[in-house]
Amino acid sequence: MTDKTISEAAILDLRQRLAAILTDLNAAGLEDGEAMFLLGGTVTGLVDRGGATDWKSFKQGLPAADFARLLKQVETEGNQLVADGKHKAAYALQALAVSLVASRQDDKVLRDGEQLLDAVIDTTVANFRKHAKPTPSKAH
Repeated sequence: MTDKTISEAAILDLRQRLAAILTDLNAAGLEDGEAMFLLGGTVTGLVDRGGATDWKSFKQGLPAADFARLLKQVETEGNQLVADGKHKAAYALQALAVSLVASRQDDKVLRDGEQLLDAVIDTTVANFRKHAKPTPSKAH
């Protein structure tokens, strides 16, 4: 059993969300340093904690139960960010969530869009790693 069993209506909704994110990124989102930094930092943290080499391998290696937990956490945190007026951080979580969900669907349009979104995510991770100030490590 896979988790690639969402309804056609849900597939259409996900396509629309993915298209909106990609359109926004192309229009101005890529120029929004704060939003891109937030996205890069969030994904970097997930990839590092998951012991993955990159975002795609993180998603592929995520067991179904962890996938569901992560989506629920993203939803909860995203709703709180919106309520707090932190729209750029909420936007970053939305992009992450759409990429996650699209990765588990058997739909060519979603796969193609996911690849475009993941290319942006990979760039934000690289930029985050290059420009973020490292946190001091604790001595043992």
